[in-house]
Amino acid sequence: MIELSLAEIAEIVGGRLHNTDGTPRVTGSVEFDSRQLVPGGLFLALPGQKVDGHDFAAKAIESGAVAVLAAREVDAPAIIVPPLAEGEAHERSVALTGDSGGAGASVLAALAKLARHVVQALSGDHLTVVGITGSSGKTSTKDLIAQVLEPLGATIAPPGSFNNELGHPWTALRADATTRHLVLELSARGPGHIAELAAIAPPKIGVVLNVGTAHVGEFGSREGIAKTKGELVEALPEDGVAILNADDPLVSAMASRTKARVVFVGESASAHIRAANVTLDDQARASFRLITSGGEADVKLPLFGEHHVGNALSAAAVALELGASVADVAAWLSAVERRSARRMEVTTRADGVTIVNDSFNANPESMRAALKTLASMSEGRRSWAVLGVMGELGSDSVTAHDEIGRLVVRLNIDKLVVIGPEAAAMHQGATHEGSWGEESMLVPDVEAATALLHDQLRPQDVVLVKASKAAALWRVADALLSPEQLSPETQERSNGGDA
Repeated sequence: MIELSLAEIAEIVGGRLHNTDGTPRVTGSVEFDSRQLVPGGLFLALPGQKVDGHDFAAKAIESGAVAVLAAREVDAPAIIVPPLAEGEAHERSVALTGDSGGAGASVLAALAKLARHVVQALSGDHLTVVGITGSSGKTSTKDLIAQVLEPLGATIAPPGSFNNELGHPWTALRADATTRHLVLELSARGPGHIAELAAIAPPKIGVVLNVGTAHVGEFGSREGIAKTKGELVEALPEDGVAILNADDPLVSAMASRTKARVVFVGESASAHIRAANVTLDDQARASFRLITSGGEADVKLPLFGEHHVGNALSAAAVALELGASVADVAAWLSAVERRSARRMEVTTRADGVTIVNDSFNANPESMRAALKTLASMSEGRRSWAVLGVMGELGSDSVTAHDEIGRLVVRLNIDKLVVIGPEAAAMHQGATHEGSWGEESMLVPDVEAATALLHDQLRPQDVVLVKASKAAALWRVADALLSPEQLSPETQERSNGGDA
């Protein structure tokens, strides 16, 4: 964060000083976890469902914080933010903190004001903000964009999928005078959410990946989702750039909603930046010819899954806009790594069993992409799809789960393990498609799935584990990847070795 005095911060957020004259300066980061504080930092006192950050105010000062940003007086130097007006508290802010009284929402609103001030102070020729949205692939694309921008200058991006009212401003506040690129995800659970996040850190470049059915239960239809995703391109300035997926009609139609210049990416001939001659190796890693108006180059992605081609094209478009050459972009894309956990995380055990841990989240689009990847990388080996519920699909839930079960059969995946009654339609769809017998199994919970797999897995099998976060299928992947089952090479990597 840029250096500011407590008095300056109080003025920015509309708060009042408490137990301080306002002269101390914040020189470190803003943190909501007191364990992450460094000397000179600012502690964000957020009330939560289990603990209240206000109770850790004194500990935060002991850890080196200059002051606390709080909703009520604490026994420490603080900036006390005012309560929000009735009806002003965003429902997502209340849900995020678990504080129905609104204190958490008022602290988050102050955080947003502070982030907006910092981004405005750094913007212009100094800092470029890149915003990314879409129904699936946001985090993977964010990681790709960050990696192709880092050679061009200091780049800040959030860890994992930190893309809500807390993660968005928290990430923006990591930027300082040395930062050249700020790469941000923008998520939404309803209309107006993306516009609100875009107002915190106004983007110069906006990337829209796709419009799927994630959260369709909240939006009502894909068209409703598209309307909200398009808030990102509406927020772009006239001298900005909208990077749109030419292969998704609902995304390409957003060109009419922006003042910014439009760059289309995709595999269609109409794309300004496109992929041709896409091929997959035996591990479902894609290679393609990157074609642009400024030249062509070959890309060989080290990531698993053909769906990363579209993500890579968006990353290429951003880097090219910011001054990279086609040859450099191709080289950088060919050297990227997976940065966010539980997203197509591929590990091979000592017995040759390969676990594809994609358990962070799931929707119908990402589920289909993961299953196609499993089918590609398991040729000649026995394949397992271990799947749980896809949440927030509303009235489409049964149909969507049924379709995934049928797709498993059509892709000739050998075994399907469906976990939990909420996902039972997957099992039903599989058993009704192709007259399957015992290839599909419905188990009640994670423990039952883990026991079944421990009993039935054979060396060289390939296992995909995927579901929405609430299903906690990461526990299955973790159980299958306990240290004693990993190869020596994988154990060395997990321990920080150079293998």
